[in-house]
Amino acid sequence: MMANSSSFKLDNATLSLFKNVNVSITISIIYIIVTVVNLVGNGLSMWILLFRTSPKTPSIIFMIHLTLTDLAVGFALPFQIAYQLQDYHWNMGSNMCSFLTLTFYTNMYCSILTMMAIGIDRYLGIVRPMLFRETRERKAVAVISCVLMWVVVLAVLNPLMTTDLTFDIPELGITTCFDMLKKDMLPSKIAWAAFVFGMGLILFFLPFCVTTFCYISVICKLASDRKTVQKNRAIRLAVVVILVFSLCFAPSNILLMIHGVMRIFHGQSLYAAYKLSLCFTCVNSCLDPFIYYFASKEFRQKLRHIMNLPSQSSADLMRTDHKDSVYSAHCTFEGREHSKVSLMPQ
Repeated sequence: MMANSSSFKLDNATLSLFKNVNVSITISIIYIIVTVVNLVGNGLSMWILLFRTSPKTPSIIFMIHLTLTDLAVGFALPFQIAYQLQDYHWNMGSNMCSFLTLTFYTNMYCSILTMMAIGIDRYLGIVRPMLFRETRERKAVAVISCVLMWVVVLAVLNPLMTTDLTFDIPELGITTCFDMLKKDMLPSKIAWAAFVFGMGLILFFLPFCVTTFCYISVICKLASDRKTVQKNRAIRLAVVVILVFSLCFAPSNILLMIHGVMRIFHGQSLYAAYKLSLCFTCVNSCLDPFIYYFASKEFRQKLRHIMNLPSQSSADLMRTDHKDSVYSAHCTFEGREHSKVSLMPQ
Protein backbone atom coordinates (compact mmCIF):
# COMPACT_ATOMS: atom_id res chain seq x y z
CA MET A 1 0.00 0.00 0.00
CA MET A 2 1.00 3.66 -0.33
CA ALA A 3 1.57 6.18 2.45
CA ASN A 4 3.28 9.48 3.11
CA SER A 5 6.64 9.09 4.79
CA SER A 6 5.94 11.90 7.22
CA SER A 7 2.38 11.29 8.47
CA PHE A 8 0.04 8.45 7.73
CA LYS A 9 -2.51 6.17 9.30
CA LEU A 10 -2.62 2.47 8.63
CA ASP A 11 -5.96 1.17 7.41
CA ASN A 12 -7.51 -1.53 9.55
CA ALA A 13 -6.94 -4.34 7.03
CA THR A 14 -3.20 -3.68 6.72
CA LEU A 15 -2.82 -3.12 10.45
CA SER A 16 -4.57 -6.42 11.08
CA LEU A 17 -2.22 -8.14 8.63
CA PHE A 18 0.90 -6.83 10.39
CA LYS A 19 -0.43 -7.89 13.80
CA ASN A 20 -1.79 -11.30 12.81
CA VAL A 21 0.86 -13.80 13.90
CA ASN A 22 -1.10 -16.81 12.66
CA VAL A 23 -1.30 -15.47 9.11
CA SER A 24 2.40 -14.65 9.16
CA ILE A 25 3.30 -18.16 10.32
CA THR A 26 0.95 -19.76 7.79
CA ILE A 27 2.46 -17.78 4.91
CA SER A 28 5.95 -18.64 6.15
CA ILE A 29 5.18 -22.37 6.28
CA ILE A 30 3.81 -22.25 2.72
CA TYR A 31 6.92 -20.39 1.57
CA ILE A 32 9.20 -22.92 3.28
CA ILE A 33 7.49 -25.84 1.51
CA VAL A 34 7.56 -23.97 -1.80
CA THR A 35 11.24 -23.12 -1.38
CA VAL A 36 12.29 -26.73 -0.73
CA VAL A 37 10.25 -28.17 -3.61
CA ASN A 38 11.30 -25.30 -5.87
CA LEU A 39 15.04 -25.67 -5.30
CA VAL A 40 15.03 -29.48 -5.52
CA GLY A 41 12.69 -29.74 -8.52
CA ASN A 42 14.10 -26.87 -10.51
CA GLY A 43 17.67 -27.79 -9.55
CA LEU A 44 17.21 -31.27 -11.06
CA SER A 45 15.46 -29.76 -14.07
CA MET A 46 18.26 -27.29 -14.70
CA TRP A 47 20.90 -30.02 -14.45
CA ILE A 48 19.12 -32.25 -16.96
CA LEU A 49 18.22 -29.41 -19.32
CA LEU A 50 21.76 -28.02 -19.36
CA PHE A 51 23.90 -31.14 -19.27
CA ARG A 52 21.71 -34.08 -20.30
CA THR A 53 19.55 -32.65 -23.07
CA SER A 54 20.77 -32.15 -26.61
CA PRO A 55 20.33 -30.40 -28.95
CA LYS A 56 19.23 -27.15 -27.33
CA THR A 57 16.05 -26.59 -29.30
CA PRO A 58 14.01 -23.38 -28.93
CA SER A 59 11.68 -25.19 -26.53
CA ILE A 60 14.62 -26.27 -24.39
CA ILE A 61 15.98 -22.71 -24.41
CA PHE A 62 12.64 -21.41 -23.12
CA MET A 63 12.53 -24.12 -20.48
CA ILE A 64 16.04 -23.34 -19.28
CA HIS A 65 14.96 -19.72 -18.97
CA LEU A 66 11.77 -20.71 -17.11
CA THR A 67 13.77 -22.89 -14.72
CA LEU A 68 16.21 -20.03 -14.12
CA THR A 69 13.42 -17.60 -13.23
CA ASP A 70 11.77 -20.16 -10.95
CA LEU A 71 15.07 -20.82 -9.18
CA ALA A 72 15.59 -17.09 -8.64
CA VAL A 73 12.20 -16.90 -6.93
CA GLY A 74 13.20 -19.88 -4.79
CA PHE A 75 16.43 -18.20 -3.70
CA ALA A 76 14.59 -14.98 -2.82
CA LEU A 77 11.89 -16.66 -0.71
CA PRO A 78 14.07 -17.48 2.36
CA PHE A 79 14.58 -13.75 2.91
CA GLN A 80 10.82 -13.24 2.69
CA ILE A 81 10.34 -16.05 5.21
CA ALA A 82 12.75 -14.41 7.67
CA TYR A 83 10.95 -11.09 7.15
CA GLN A 84 7.56 -12.70 7.85
CA LEU A 85 8.76 -14.51 10.97
CA GLN A 86 10.17 -11.24 12.36
CA ASP A 87 6.67 -9.70 12.24
CA TYR A 88 7.29 -7.79 9.01
CA HIS A 89 10.42 -6.11 10.33
CA TRP A 90 13.19 -5.70 7.74
CA ASN A 91 16.68 -5.32 9.15
CA MET A 92 18.88 -5.98 6.10
CA GLY A 93 18.97 -2.44 4.74
CA SER A 94 17.20 -0.61 1.93
CA ASN A 95 19.54 -1.82 -0.84
CA MET A 96 18.95 -5.47 0.01
CA CYS A 97 15.21 -4.83 0.19
CA SER A 98 15.20 -3.25 -3.27
CA PHE A 99 17.38 -6.02 -4.73
CA LEU A 100 15.26 -8.89 -3.38
CA THR A 101 11.96 -7.21 -4.26
CA LEU A 102 13.15 -6.61 -7.81
CA THR A 103 14.49 -10.17 -7.99
CA PHE A 104 11.18 -11.62 -6.86
CA TYR A 105 8.89 -9.61 -9.10
CA THR A 106 11.17 -9.55 -12.14
CA ASN A 107 11.53 -13.31 -12.18
CA MET A 108 7.87 -13.87 -11.39
CA TYR A 109 6.80 -11.86 -14.42
CA CYS A 110 9.59 -13.27 -16.60
CA SER A 111 8.21 -16.69 -15.67
CA ILE A 112 4.77 -15.63 -16.95
CA LEU A 113 6.24 -14.33 -20.21
CA THR A 114 8.31 -17.49 -20.64
CA MET A 115 5.23 -19.67 -20.17
CA MET A 116 3.60 -17.57 -22.88
CA ALA A 117 6.61 -18.17 -25.16
CA ILE A 118 6.42 -21.93 -24.55
CA GLY A 119 2.72 -21.80 -25.41
CA ILE A 120 3.46 -19.93 -28.65
CA ASP A 121 6.19 -22.44 -29.52
CA ARG A 122 3.79 -25.35 -29.02
CA TYR A 123 1.09 -23.55 -31.00
CA LEU A 124 3.46 -23.09 -33.94
CA GLY A 125 4.62 -26.70 -33.69
CA ILE A 126 1.15 -28.26 -33.68
CA VAL A 127 -1.28 -25.78 -35.23
CA ARG A 128 1.03 -23.95 -37.67
CA PRO A 129 3.79 -26.48 -38.42
CA MET A 130 4.87 -24.90 -41.69
CA LEU A 131 5.78 -21.55 -40.15
CA PHE A 132 9.33 -20.87 -39.04
CA ARG A 133 10.73 -24.30 -39.90
CA GLU A 134 14.44 -23.46 -39.70
CA THR A 135 15.73 -24.57 -36.30
CA ARG A 136 18.69 -22.19 -36.38
CA GLU A 137 16.44 -19.19 -36.97
CA ARG A 138 14.08 -20.31 -34.23
CA LYS A 139 16.94 -20.69 -31.79
CA ALA A 140 17.98 -17.11 -32.42
CA VAL A 141 14.40 -15.93 -31.96
CA ALA A 142 14.17 -17.88 -28.69
CA VAL A 143 17.32 -16.27 -27.27
CA ILE A 144 16.25 -12.79 -28.42
CA SER A 145 12.79 -13.37 -26.93
CA CYS A 146 14.29 -14.21 -23.53
CA VAL A 147 16.35 -11.02 -23.61
CA LEU A 148 13.32 -8.94 -24.62
CA MET A 149 11.33 -10.40 -21.72
CA TRP A 150 13.84 -8.95 -19.27
CA VAL A 151 13.82 -5.59 -21.08
CA VAL A 152 10.02 -5.35 -20.95
CA VAL A 153 9.75 -6.46 -17.31
CA LEU A 154 12.53 -4.14 -16.12
CA ALA A 155 10.98 -1.24 -18.04
CA VAL A 156 7.60 -1.76 -16.34
CA LEU A 157 9.17 -2.29 -12.91
CA ASN A 158 11.61 0.61 -13.28
CA PRO A 159 10.09 2.60 -10.35
CA LEU A 160 11.15 -0.19 -8.00
CA MET A 161 14.78 0.37 -9.01
CA THR A 162 14.79 4.09 -8.29
CA THR A 163 13.34 4.37 -4.80
CA ASP A 164 13.81 3.20 -1.24
CA LEU A 165 11.29 0.40 -0.68
CA THR A 166 11.68 0.30 3.12
CA PHE A 167 9.19 2.16 5.30
CA ASP A 168 9.33 2.91 9.03
CA ILE A 169 6.14 2.37 11.05
CA PRO A 170 6.78 3.80 14.54
CA GLU A 171 3.29 2.76 15.59
CA LEU A 172 4.37 -0.90 15.43
CA GLY A 173 8.12 -0.40 15.84
CA ILE A 174 8.89 -2.10 12.52
CA THR A 175 10.48 -1.27 9.17
CA THR A 176 8.65 -2.88 6.29
CA CYS A 177 10.06 -3.94 2.93
CA PHE A 178 7.80 -3.22 -0.06
CA ASP A 179 4.64 -3.68 2.01
CA MET A 180 4.38 0.10 2.38
CA LEU A 181 5.37 2.32 -0.54
CA LYS A 182 6.04 6.05 -0.34
CA LYS A 183 3.58 8.19 -2.29
CA ASP A 184 6.41 10.27 -3.70
CA MET A 185 7.82 7.20 -5.44
CA LEU A 186 5.71 8.35 -8.39
CA PRO A 187 4.69 11.95 -9.15
CA SER A 188 0.90 11.63 -9.50
CA LYS A 189 -2.12 9.37 -9.21
CA ILE A 190 -2.04 8.87 -12.97
CA ALA A 191 1.55 7.65 -12.75
CA TRP A 192 0.60 5.26 -9.94
CA ALA A 193 -2.34 3.94 -11.97
CA ALA A 194 -0.08 3.47 -15.02
CA PHE A 195 2.44 1.56 -12.89
CA VAL A 196 -0.12 -0.76 -11.31
CA PHE A 197 -2.04 -1.41 -14.51
CA GLY A 198 1.20 -1.82 -16.43
CA MET A 199 2.08 -4.70 -14.14
CA GLY A 200 -1.40 -6.19 -14.33
CA LEU A 201 -2.19 -5.73 -18.02
CA ILE A 202 1.18 -5.89 -19.80
CA LEU A 203 2.87 -8.47 -17.59
CA PHE A 204 -0.12 -10.68 -16.83
CA PHE A 205 -3.38 -10.14 -18.73
CA LEU A 206 -1.84 -9.95 -22.22
CA PRO A 207 0.39 -13.04 -21.68
CA PHE A 208 -2.56 -14.85 -20.12
CA CYS A 209 -4.75 -14.21 -23.18
CA VAL A 210 -2.00 -15.26 -25.61
CA THR A 211 -1.18 -18.40 -23.58
CA THR A 212 -4.84 -19.39 -23.29
CA PHE A 213 -5.40 -18.88 -27.02
CA CYS A 214 -2.35 -20.99 -27.90
CA TYR A 215 -3.28 -23.92 -25.67
CA ILE A 216 -6.97 -23.86 -26.63
CA SER A 217 -5.88 -23.93 -30.27
CA VAL A 218 -3.59 -26.87 -29.51
CA ILE A 219 -6.42 -28.69 -27.73
CA CYS A 220 -8.79 -28.12 -30.66
CA LYS A 221 -6.18 -29.28 -33.16
CA LEU A 222 -5.37 -32.46 -31.25
CA ALA A 223 -9.04 -33.20 -30.58
CA SER A 224 -9.92 -32.96 -34.28
CA ASP A 225 -7.05 -35.15 -35.48
CA ARG A 226 -7.78 -38.86 -35.23
CA LYS A 227 -4.21 -39.84 -36.14
CA THR A 228 -2.68 -38.17 -33.12
CA VAL A 229 -1.14 -40.76 -30.80
CA GLN A 230 -2.18 -40.49 -27.15
CA LYS A 231 -3.89 -37.19 -27.87
CA ASN A 232 -6.09 -37.41 -24.76
CA ARG A 233 -3.11 -37.21 -22.43
CA ALA A 234 -1.66 -34.34 -24.43
CA ILE A 235 -4.98 -32.51 -24.22
CA ARG A 236 -5.16 -33.07 -20.46
CA LEU A 237 -1.68 -31.60 -20.06
CA ALA A 238 -2.67 -28.50 -22.05
CA VAL A 239 -5.74 -28.09 -19.84
CA VAL A 240 -3.60 -28.46 -16.71
CA VAL A 241 -1.21 -25.74 -17.96
CA ILE A 242 -4.10 -23.32 -18.46
CA LEU A 243 -5.63 -24.12 -15.07
CA VAL A 244 -2.35 -23.77 -13.17
CA PHE A 245 -1.53 -20.55 -15.00
CA SER A 246 -4.96 -19.18 -14.09
CA LEU A 247 -5.07 -20.31 -10.47
CA CYS A 248 -1.52 -19.29 -9.61
CA PHE A 249 -1.20 -15.93 -11.34
CA ALA A 250 -4.72 -14.57 -11.82
CA PRO A 251 -5.68 -13.98 -8.15
CA SER A 252 -2.63 -11.89 -7.24
CA ASN A 253 -2.65 -9.80 -10.41
CA ILE A 254 -6.41 -9.17 -10.37
CA LEU A 255 -6.25 -8.24 -6.68
CA LEU A 256 -3.26 -5.99 -7.39
CA MET A 257 -5.25 -3.94 -9.90
CA ILE A 258 -8.35 -3.79 -7.70
CA HIS A 259 -6.25 -2.82 -4.69
CA GLY A 260 -4.47 -0.18 -6.79
CA VAL A 261 -7.74 1.46 -7.85
CA MET A 262 -9.18 1.36 -4.34
CA ARG A 263 -6.01 2.73 -2.74
CA ILE A 264 -5.21 5.40 -5.31
CA PHE A 265 -8.68 6.82 -5.82
CA HIS A 266 -10.66 5.81 -2.72
CA GLY A 267 -8.10 5.46 0.06
CA GLN A 268 -9.11 1.87 0.79
CA SER A 269 -7.01 -1.28 0.71
CA LEU A 270 -7.07 -4.94 -0.28
CA TYR A 271 -3.40 -5.43 0.44
CA ALA A 272 -3.96 -8.20 2.99
CA ALA A 273 -5.79 -10.27 0.39
CA TYR A 274 -3.10 -9.48 -2.19
CA LYS A 275 -0.38 -10.57 0.22
CA LEU A 276 -2.11 -13.90 0.76
CA SER A 277 -2.68 -14.39 -2.97
CA LEU A 278 1.08 -14.18 -3.56
CA CYS A 279 1.31 -17.63 -1.96
CA PHE A 280 -0.52 -19.06 -4.99
CA THR A 281 1.85 -17.21 -7.29
CA CYS A 282 4.89 -18.68 -5.56
CA VAL A 283 3.42 -22.19 -5.71
CA ASN A 284 3.68 -22.01 -9.51
CA SER A 285 7.47 -21.93 -9.30
CA CYS A 286 7.53 -25.42 -7.79
CA LEU A 287 4.78 -26.81 -10.05
CA ASP A 288 6.51 -25.94 -13.33
CA PRO A 289 9.01 -28.83 -13.16
CA PHE A 290 6.21 -31.37 -12.78
CA ILE A 291 4.11 -29.83 -15.57
CA TYR A 292 6.77 -29.14 -18.17
CA TYR A 293 9.58 -31.59 -17.37
CA PHE A 294 8.72 -34.56 -15.17
CA ALA A 295 5.57 -35.19 -17.23
CA SER A 296 7.84 -36.14 -20.14
CA LYS A 297 8.81 -39.81 -20.46
CA GLU A 298 12.24 -38.96 -21.87
CA PHE A 299 12.90 -36.53 -19.06
CA ARG A 300 11.94 -39.14 -16.47
CA GLN A 301 14.17 -41.72 -18.13
CA LYS A 302 17.14 -39.37 -17.94
CA LEU A 303 16.37 -38.65 -14.30
CA ARG A 304 16.17 -42.37 -13.52
CA HIS A 305 19.49 -42.91 -15.27
CA ILE A 306 21.15 -40.17 -13.22
CA MET A 307 19.76 -41.66 -10.00
CA ASN A 308 20.78 -45.22 -11.08
CA LEU A 309 17.19 -46.45 -10.93
CA PRO A 310 15.96 -49.32 -13.14
CA SER A 311 14.37 -48.26 -16.40
CA GLN A 312 11.83 -49.85 -18.72
CA SER A 313 12.49 -53.13 -20.43
CA SER A 314 13.86 -53.15 -23.96
CA ALA A 315 10.53 -54.31 -25.38
CA ASP A 316 8.67 -51.51 -23.62
CA LEU A 317 11.21 -48.97 -24.81
CA MET A 318 10.85 -50.19 -28.41
CA ARG A 319 7.08 -49.81 -28.22
CA THR A 320 7.48 -46.39 -26.60
CA ASP A 321 10.00 -45.26 -29.21
CA HIS A 322 7.63 -46.32 -32.00
CA LYS A 323 4.79 -44.30 -30.45
CA ASP A 324 7.10 -41.36 -29.79
CA SER A 325 8.32 -41.27 -33.37
CA VAL A 326 4.78 -41.21 -34.75
CA TYR A 327 3.66 -38.62 -32.22
CA SER A 328 6.73 -36.42 -32.61
CA ALA A 329 6.62 -36.50 -36.40
CA HIS A 330 3.03 -35.31 -36.33
CA CYS A 331 3.26 -32.71 -33.57
CA THR A 332 6.63 -31.01 -34.09
CA PHE A 333 7.84 -28.89 -36.95
CA GLU A 334 11.52 -29.62 -36.56
CA GLY A 335 11.17 -33.12 -37.91
CA ARG A 336 11.96 -35.60 -35.19
CA GLU A 337 12.82 -33.38 -32.27
CA HIS A 338 15.54 -34.92 -30.16
CA SER A 339 14.09 -33.87 -26.83
CA LYS A 340 10.36 -34.36 -26.50
CA VAL A 341 10.39 -32.49 -23.23
CA SER A 342 9.30 -29.50 -25.30
CA LEU A 343 5.95 -30.87 -26.37
CA MET A 344 3.56 -33.17 -24.60
CA PRO A 345 4.34 -36.24 -22.52
CA GLN A 346 4.11 -39.71 -23.94
